[in-house]
Amino acid sequence: MAYTTIKKPSDYFNTKLYTGNGTTDTAQTGVGFQPDWTIIKARSIGYNNNVFDAVRGSTKRIMTDVTNAESTQAEMVKSFDSDGFTLGNDAGVNANTETFVAWNWKANGAGSANTDGSINTTSTSVNTTAGFSISKFTGTGANATVGHGLGVAPSMIIVKNLSISSQWWVYHASLGATKSLNLNATDAEQTVSVIWNNTAPTSSVFSVGTGNEVNGSGNSMIAYCFAEKTGYSKFGSYTGNGNADGTFVYTGFKPAFVMWKNTTTASTNWHIVDNKRDTFNIVDKLLLPNESASEITQSALDLTSNGFKIRVTNGFVNTSGDNYIYMAFAEEPLVGDNPATAR
Repeated sequence: MAYTTIKKPSDYFNTKLYTGNGTTDTAQTGVGFQPDWTIIKARSIGYNNNVFDAVRGSTKRIMTDVTNAESTQAEMVKSFDSDGFTLGNDAGVNANTETFVAWNWKANGAGSANTDGSINTTSTSVNTTAGFSISKFTGTGANATVGHGLGVAPSMIIVKNLSISSQWWVYHASLGATKSLNLNATDAEQTVSVIWNNTAPTSSVFSVGTGNEVNGSGNSMIAYCFAEKTGYSKFGSYTGNGNADGTFVYTGFKPAFVMWKNTTTASTNWHIVDNKRDTFNIVDKLLLPNESASEITQSALDLTSNGFKIRVTNGFVNTSGDNYIYMAFAEEPLVGDNPATAR
């Protein structure tokens, strides 16, 4: 069994819980690093899934539950700091007495241009150790390639057009480059050649087709790319069995975060669970990236020392014969200097 090169996963991904106070210049510390990609979601009240990153700048917001273009929000995330981030007084991230979750990933700051593809990126922030990069580029409207900087082919790619109202398009290696999903919607997988140009990513570039939503001519685009790293991240799929003794999914680590989606059946939500909102099994605190709804309580799965185990028959996680894709990040590796323990 391979040992992970990442001994402390929380150096690269960490979940931060906090309660809003409605006051500007509020520092949220305890992340453990300066985040480069942060998604903030209200738990106790319905607000958008707010996305911020170091490449676009901390005050630039996009939202996974809607198709809106990028906007400037001076009172949301005011800065990324050495151990977290500073909030303004906007209710979407800091409503007084309301509870929030922030999921944080480490890339490499503002980054620099990448010239590997036929489109040069404005900036690519890349962390090859953790297999994560953020790339901003300007679309051409023609089939093209874009450098991601990871050194290995990404297993998952999320692209959003910043300039116009557009869907969030998702590539997942288990579906292949002819298939796509929308992060902001409940759709099943789609066959759309103008998104990934029916071309799988390589160790240096990913492909985009002629679709405006991933490559609109003159439009600013943002791409989040993920490569699988042993003991730290996993991007795979499983088949539901419709049984309370559900499928066990091996990841090779104790998950800190799992996001999944039914790709077979339409009108099914994306779901996110994490180890900070749920500290024991069965995990039942769910948030939906494609909806602004507050946190819901519904039993779903167990997080184990080496993966996750489906524990219910519900279609959102376990329809018999349906395919589900997932992305997962580690709390602890299964093997290594700090091996995972049971919950």
